[in-house]
Amino acid sequence: MLILMRVGATEDHIQAVVAVIRQHGHEPLVLPGEDRRAVGIPDALSPDERINLETILGSLEFVSKVTQTSRPYKLASLEFHPERTQITLKGVQLGGGGPFVIMGGPCSVESYEQFAAAGEIVKQSGAQVLRGGAFKPRSSPYAFQGLAEEGLKIIKQVGDETGLITISEVMSPDLVGLVGEYVDILQIGARSMQNFPLLIEAGKSGKPVFLKRGPSATIDEFLLAAEYVLAQGNPNVLLCERGVAPLDRSYTRNTLDLAAVPVLKEHSHLPVVVDPSHGTGVARYVRSMARAAMVAGADGVMVEMHPNPKVALSDGAQALTPEQFLRLTAELQELERFLAALESRP
Repeated sequence: MLILMRVGATEDHIQAVVAVIRQHGHEPLVLPGEDRRAVGIPDALSPDERINLETILGSLEFVSKVTQTSRPYKLASLEFHPERTQITLKGVQLGGGGPFVIMGGPCSVESYEQFAAAGEIVKQSGAQVLRGGAFKPRSSPYAFQGLAEEGLKIIKQVGDETGLITISEVMSPDLVGLVGEYVDILQIGARSMQNFPLLIEAGKSGKPVFLKRGPSATIDEFLLAAEYVLAQGNPNVLLCERGVAPLDRSYTRNTLDLAAVPVLKEHSHLPVVVDPSHGTGVARYVRSMARAAMVAGADGVMVEMHPNPKVALSDGAQALTPEQFLRLTAELQELERFLAALESRP
């Protein structure tokens, strides 16, 4: 339920609404707004409760309208949170209409030398976020699983040396605290999108959470997964479209659902990032899909780049070379300027 206040409603009017909601056993959510504020009730209401509250709240002074939200997610909804979420780290704004954010780096941290070289390329390109996996969920138990805490230490060291924001995947609830000690953003991988204990722990950590869409997840399922993090009082969630299960695996690893970008932006206030590396699984397709993501309205992209993809211990086929990454970031920066000029036309 959403209670829209009239223009000019005071804090006392807001608190009167809050008091009624609490008297009926529900915890209200006061929503921000410049000219008009609102109060939400995230809980599911029975038909009798809904009718009763609509009658009482609708009669209060300075209440403009009482309405029902149309989606199962509440905290992630643009209806409940009409202002776009902005996350600021190390002076960089993620989402909320800020500059297009580029995240780059290798799939796996393999050594200090490898990751430091990648970090220098990312910094040189003007990208803002350095990615790298310390714990790697792999299909085969015999494949490289990552350097674990040693990899996290390398990520922190290179992040400190370059000044870049760092992000790495956390795979289980018991690892949230450990990973959070070393990196700026916790990544929840596609395989873990509905690992609800992990989402809850990540939410409790207070760290920004980068949530990847599962390969078979609907938009509602994706946003309900984000709801688990938001429900822990953690507002700093970024959504990542990284491809859905393809009809034909002969050509690409996944099908990158770029239509999800404007859909998510229409229904949610959370920043949306696109991962064209996992979305295609083929390095030569990454450049075009990254540019398409910007045009579709994404707030940023996450791109895999390895100093030498031919010897990468994981996902070498989808990783750009340093030269390809530098070219892509330069193109994205130029495209961003062009789109800004296009938007400013009368």
